[in-house]
Amino acid sequence: MTADPATTPAAAPGAPAAAAPGAEYADTASAAYRSILQIIETIEPRIADATRKELADQRDSLKLIASENYASLAVLLTMGSWLSDKYAEGTVGHRFYAGCQNVDTVESVAAEHARELFGAPYAYVQPHSGIDANLVAFWAILATRVEAPALAEHGVKHVNDLSEADWEKLRNKLGNQRLLGMSLDAGGHLTHGFRPNISGKMFHQRSYGTDPNTGLLDYDAVAAAAREFKPLIIVAGYSAYPRRINFAKMREIADEVGATLMVDMAHFAGLVAGKVFTGDEDPVPHAHVTTTTTHKSLRGPRGGLVLATEEYAPAVDKGCPMVLGGPLSHVMAAKAVALAEARQPAFRAYAQRVADNAKAFAEGLLKRGARLVTGGTDNHLVLLDVTSFGLTGRQAESALLDSGVVTNRNAIPADPNGAWYTSGIRFGTPALTTRGFGPDEFDRVAELVVDVLRNTTPEGSSKAKYTLAEGTAERVRAASAELLAANPLYPGLTL
Repeated sequence: MTADPATTPAAAPGAPAAAAPGAEYADTASAAYRSILQIIETIEPRIADATRKELADQRDSLKLIASENYASLAVLLTMGSWLSDKYAEGTVGHRFYAGCQNVDTVESVAAEHARELFGAPYAYVQPHSGIDANLVAFWAILATRVEAPALAEHGVKHVNDLSEADWEKLRNKLGNQRLLGMSLDAGGHLTHGFRPNISGKMFHQRSYGTDPNTGLLDYDAVAAAAREFKPLIIVAGYSAYPRRINFAKMREIADEVGATLMVDMAHFAGLVAGKVFTGDEDPVPHAHVTTTTTHKSLRGPRGGLVLATEEYAPAVDKGCPMVLGGPLSHVMAAKAVALAEARQPAFRAYAQRVADNAKAFAEGLLKRGARLVTGGTDNHLVLLDVTSFGLTGRQAESALLDSGVVTNRNAIPADPNGAWYTSGIRFGTPALTTRGFGPDEFDRVAELVVDVLRNTTPEGSSKAKYTLAEGTAERVRAASAELLAANPLYPGLTL
């Protein structure tokens, strides 16, 4: 039986490891990290010290940030290698630098795992981040839908072969395409057409929201907006929407108006990989292009990847040098390791626990009088409306941090406090699930969160200042310490 990387100290941060397979590697991992930090210390001791403190801080806090997780020790160690020293612009077998045969192997293995894991015809593993993955996707769609037809019309194969006049016309056309994406306050992402973001500057954009009464996606309203706006690209996916999406319906809408469906599954890729989302809720069979990060619920290194149909694969494959610089070969290697972990049966069990824990956490908040956007969750995240506690998101976030609960403030639909102060707190269950927390522990965490918020009082008219009742932080930290001690982070790893 293959060990779950989430429960073995050799590979990842998991629950108590006394009987866990792979426990024999804990001493090896400890020796490796001690050696690494000792070497760093000889050059810049402040960095070694900050690295040690970061592990201590993560061990001692309840990490509930939906976009964070704990990568396995195997993934982390893979990043610290001489693969970092290679320039490898281009793609497998077609590099602009010599001596990239080993990088070709790394990239090929990572792409193979991504294709097999998600059932995609094509995978591109070079993007350095989620926004890079989205930029590659946007420009691949523009290249396929706008640039390629223009070149064919003029009987040339490359933009350099266009006359100056025709090139100016094409540039103007590329810069005036339409994009329809989920609004930020409804749970979308900055890169889905938010005007201050590059995506909002690249496109003539419009946003779709959620039903003002339920907070849920209204597919009829999305279809009506698409018919009226006629976008080239419809972006689906979310960063703060606590429900699942019917991607078959989104594809029907896209097909009706002749749009390309692009899905950003950065937040819920782990639930797709773990087969919690299947059928109409799995975006890969329905989207023309799917993007994701490789950390978050996928539990890998910080980075991105793009999945695509055969139609869009050639343009995506030109992500470097079209949008990206030299790929990070050491991170691609770590992606390969993380994707290999995600293909193990144990990862499916982990992904299901993430969703089960989110539901338990939401129910724990609701039964204690908290108000949740959409009234609950059926994915990995929970969005709490803190106005019922008389707080802004910023006040709630800070008070929770004082108490050892790490979260992030987040806008809610029609947020009266805007995107900076906000009226919500976003919680996620992937990280603590990796540590071994179950429904009972998440119910206790919900109790602690409500305890903090009920004992936090705004100061005057300030949206940032607050007072936390005496003894609250100490009480919550003590209770958290019991939960954390029972579910240690990287058990057996000593520095």
